[in-house]
Amino acid sequence: MEKARSNFKELPIEPHGIIWEDDFVDAEHEQRLISIFLKELKWPDRPGRISLHYGYTFDYKTFGIDPEIPYKEFPEWLQPLIPTTEDRPPDQVCLQYYPPGAGIPPHVDAHKPYDQLYALSLGAPAMMLFRRGEQRLEVDLTPRSMMQMSGDSRLHWTHGIKKRKTDTLPDGTIRPRENRWSITYRWLREGECECGNLELCDTAQRRNGVEKEKRSVKELAEKAAAEKVNTEQPAATVA
Repeated sequence: MEKARSNFKELPIEPHGIIWEDDFVDAEHEQRLISIFLKELKWPDRPGRISLHYGYTFDYKTFGIDPEIPYKEFPEWLQPLIPTTEDRPPDQVCLQYYPPGAGIPPHVDAHKPYDQLYALSLGAPAMMLFRRGEQRLEVDLTPRSMMQMSGDSRLHWTHGIKKRKTDTLPDGTIRPRENRWSITYRWLREGECECGNLELCDTAQRRNGVEKEKRSVKELAEKAAAEKVNTEQPAATVA
């Protein structure tokens, strides 16, 4: 059952379609969550941005879901954080930790597998950069805020967080980056994306043969490189 969006408001900016709610959780709840993240969860042992997955696991090769990994039930701490504005729970949830200075490259979440996209920010704030062609806009991801990307912001603009130790605010203030966590919620798409964006939409690319062409170019480049290596190797000598 879809919940009334009384606390969700669309930001009056371009890109259109950024739906926002401040204080999706209160400060006390946020601190309890951060304590769980730090003390109870087992994280990958590597530097930089790291992730944990619930529901289906995100596949970083296909940008869809990994069919080889079984569905993982939502833990107790996550269940109250599930948005109820959709008609069913999300299919894939990703908890990410951003140490100070970490970022994520500009991207769009793949159109073919995923439809709705939400993100909850916890801990320190960070500036997210939306980009479309020469257009740029930074949105301040404030602690405890829930953001939904829909319409243009979801389909036609990339989003990312630059790797840097500080963010410069509109008033010129230099704000240091600190520990930040985000929870991204994805719903599997029913049917196909019809946005038609050849630059960003994997469905539009497939329909127009762009994916096949890109694979062919890559294969040709790899083949040419291999042939060059073979021709440069010295011929074997016969005693």
